[in-house]
Amino acid sequence: MNYRLAILFILASLFHTLLYGQTETYTVKKAFFSSDIYDEFSPVYYNGGIVFCSNRNTSLLSRSDNGKGVFKIYYIDTTGYSNWQNARLFSKNLTSPLNDGPVTFNKWHDTIYFSRNIEVSKKFGDVSGPRNKLGIFYAVLIDGKWTKIRDLRFNSEWYSNTTPCLSPDGKRLYFASDKSGGYGGSDLYYSEWKDDRWSDPVNMGPSINTQENESYPFINPAGELFFASDGHPGLGGKDIFFSRYSDSVWLTPVHLDPPINSKWDDFGIITDSLMNTGYFSSNRDKSIDIFKFRTNFPQIFYTTLQKENQYCFRFRDTGRIKIDTTNLRYLWDFGDGKTAKGEVVNHCFPGPGKYYIRLDLIDKVSGNLFFNKLRYVVDLKDYEQPYINSHDFVVKGDSIDMDAYKSYLPGYRILSFSWDFGDGSRMQGPSVKHAFEDNGEYMVNLGLVLKNDSTGVIRKIGSSKKIIVLNDIHEISAYLAKKSSTWLFYPDIKKYHNARIRYIYSAEQAYREDAVFEVELMSSLSRINISNSEFKKIPSGFSITEQYNNDTETYSYIVDREMSLMATYIPYSEMQKAGLKNTRVITRVLTEPAEKALYNLKKIFGVSSETYFDTYNRLTSSAYLLLDQVIKILNQYPDIRISVDVYTDNTGSSEEKLILSKKYAQILINYMVSRGIDPDRLVAKGYGGSKPIASNRIEEGRAQNRRIDFVILH
Repeated sequence: MNYRLAILFILASLFHTLLYGQTETYTVKKAFFSSDIYDEFSPVYYNGGIVFCSNRNTSLLSRSDNGKGVFKIYYIDTTGYSNWQNARLFSKNLTSPLNDGPVTFNKWHDTIYFSRNIEVSKKFGDVSGPRNKLGIFYAVLIDGKWTKIRDLRFNSEWYSNTTPCLSPDGKRLYFASDKSGGYGGSDLYYSEWKDDRWSDPVNMGPSINTQENESYPFINPAGELFFASDGHPGLGGKDIFFSRYSDSVWLTPVHLDPPINSKWDDFGIITDSLMNTGYFSSNRDKSIDIFKFRTNFPQIFYTTLQKENQYCFRFRDTGRIKIDTTNLRYLWDFGDGKTAKGEVVNHCFPGPGKYYIRLDLIDKVSGNLFFNKLRYVVDLKDYEQPYINSHDFVVKGDSIDMDAYKSYLPGYRILSFSWDFGDGSRMQGPSVKHAFEDNGEYMVNLGLVLKNDSTGVIRKIGSSKKIIVLNDIHEISAYLAKKSSTWLFYPDIKKYHNARIRYIYSAEQAYREDAVFEVELMSSLSRINISNSEFKKIPSGFSITEQYNNDTETYSYIVDREMSLMATYIPYSEMQKAGLKNTRVITRVLTEPAEKALYNLKKIFGVSSETYFDTYNRLTSSAYLLLDQVIKILNQYPDIRISVDVYTDNTGSSEEKLILSKKYAQILINYMVSRGIDPDRLVAKGYGGSKPIASNRIEEGRAQNRRIDFVILH
């Protein structure tokens, strides 16, 4: 090359670097142990050196059809200075009259798996025909010699198995085979070590295999696959591809960048765990040679679209329990020092963490707690992913800052950061600046090399993010205005994938499990005497019941029980007015069979007294149907006693209403006694209008107050 041509070459190289922001992905150079005369291929790391296949065997008795020697297994030490002539035959014990290799080793390097012809015991001319198929054999190292050569049980005289590669953990053997039933040509298979033997081969499927030929698998410590194929789209001949197993499938193979791949045959790659360096085979230089490569810029093989971490959510109360907000208000407590009022609210958490969510109903009159409706823990996490932290848009020509500091990958240490900006430019480092010269949409890729903290295994992972490049600030303003409406949308916390919810208490769930609503004056770890001064404040017409909760080991003191939540509001208000400020409404899930049976009867038939008495104060047909079912329960559970409680509205004379309610209760009991129920098991109670559950100011409320209840006496 003359002086002028050298200058032009340097300038062209410099222009390429300035234009694309870097040199080529890989630098490739022929390995020092590759000759210009013979063929070398399929390198494997072994004890500080390389084991490979070569036809530098010049014996006249073992020449192949092309006039060169048959392939044998060689070894060369790569730790010191040497040249191709220093390569030596790996083992005489593993040498056959025909082709030997490629090979693979277990991690202790005391077991070798290698390919060769199945029949090798006869003379060269007798076994060198096409019907002598290739098989996979293994041998063990004993006292420095490879012995106990055995073939694998799935070798066959009908097809070839070759190019073996053992996974780093020794549990899988990958290889190529042209057995029938594949996708065409030779396919990649694997066999698993189970029950002290290699299992039947499994085809690696259509993501990997094509109608053409796949071979020369290599598995790195992360379980990622490199292989050669002339069926996947490439540059010509055999090319080298990469794939990773994810979610029960092999991902679509990725073509390695030039100059590893070329228009020639490229195959048989091996790499270090970081893929900083490695070797591969190629016939790009007249003969088949082994080339050494160095990675200048880590190739980003796979990326997933970056998921945005969400900290702002919508919370809503939805369910079967009806809430009257005339007297009650919703109060949300988000466990981060913030609260909000309303049935539907929006809230933004400060970041990932555990938050204890509580939804209460507060009495508007007293300002005290009426009912706790919901309690749960939200475990809010960031997505485990590389994270591109940047603006979503930029003016062309302006620099945009990007960093990966928000990447969240617990259990891994980040070894390197690689950026591909989608415009031909690439950079490395945790923080970068870049200016896009043309407007448009660019998919920016961030690739990380990770090291597992516990296993030390190296793996690669990538994320991508769309950056919109606009012409000027006016276009950005228009873009922001268009997007502003969508940015105000908050997803439901229960539908966010990265928010795990653990329920502590749900009134809705209790309601679905046959719960009743009770007005509780107080609860205590120890029993409280009924003569307590607090209990003397209870308004007339209310009686107190003591209950013991086995789950919480507490005593609870109840003054009213209803089937609906809002039916407890007036009794609750009466307690608040009487100065019993600790009063609240709780749920109790019915567990006794008789109680549950009565509860379901009331749900089915209803409790309105107008359903069971006509205008002449006589029982209706609906009353007979209900009472017959109550009688069945009494007969089924002969040890229980029932109180028949009747209530009215407060219109007219209170004395007359009291008399009417007692009369109704007695009529109901008389019917059950007439059907054989012992009168000692029945108690008639008439309360008149003294215990309303709704306002008597409107007819709807008065109708709710005219009711009948059946209560098991304890």
